[in-house]
Amino acid sequence: MNASGMTSQAADAILFPGFSTFDIDAGGLSIHGIIGGSGPPLLLLHGYPQTHAIWHRVAPELARRFTVIATDLTGYGDSAKPVTDAQHSPYRKGAMARDQLRAMAALGFERFNLVGHDRGGRVAHRLALDFPDAVQTLTVLDIAPTLHMYRNTTDAFARAYWHWFFLIREAPVPERMIGADPSFFIRQHMGRGPQGIELFHPVAFAEYERCFAMSATIHGSCEDYRASATVDMEQDAADLGKLKIKAPLLALWGAQGAVGPNFDVLASWREWADEVRGGAVASGHYIPEEVPDVLLGWLERHLAG
Repeated sequence: MNASGMTSQAADAILFPGFSTFDIDAGGLSIHGIIGGSGPPLLLLHGYPQTHAIWHRVAPELARRFTVIATDLTGYGDSAKPVTDAQHSPYRKGAMARDQLRAMAALGFERFNLVGHDRGGRVAHRLALDFPDAVQTLTVLDIAPTLHMYRNTTDAFARAYWHWFFLIREAPVPERMIGADPSFFIRQHMGRGPQGIELFHPVAFAEYERCFAMSATIHGSCEDYRASATVDMEQDAADLGKLKIKAPLLALWGAQGAVGPNFDVLASWREWADEVRGGAVASGHYIPEEVPDVLLGWLERHLAG
């Protein structure tokens, strides 16, 4: 149960009325999520340190025109947290993307629209590169490509995104430090800005706390970041200029966040895709929860082609 005393199913019933909860086999590991609506399939992938609950302010409206699937990434939420290795293999973005592709295939969807926020955007980036025939449209929220961000890190960005460099420390350093008080950590991490954690629906935030209190989630999320700083960077460096995203790409970022002020977001995505559009929106990092109506407006135009 979460901090509100609810089971995950009860939380989903409040946040996603009319949706069904599932746990599905994705090639030997379980992916957890919700599904609802009707129409073309649309997969939503969350970021750190959240779960599929981040989409609760946009999923019901999207479900009027799409079959909406929102999942927990590998290592997060109620999805599997596989045992890792020295190469962080299960948490490479290619591996995490394959897990999502297999989950969608198990649900009966071979081709779909794809939206990823934060870490989910990095998984979506790799999914669109590695499995181009599966992705009809791609949307990434508040990120520039991983390789570009690491190669162009500034002092201002490092101060704002200090967790990027903390989480990649060798295990179990960040795991033990976060695990000493995970609620404090997540509230400090997500409570930045004038609204603090009051920005979030209390049931959604209770779900974030519940899942992040699991030691396996803390470790899995650290492995996600360790993979990005090592094997993912190597893979992206090898593919840059050789592989291109076929799907039309929409990139949005928060004007009050740290990504837009420190990186040329659209130019960096044009290194990876030919058809790129987007812009800043009046929010911080958590676009789906801060400005859902603005996001829905952009998605309506993008998904309509």
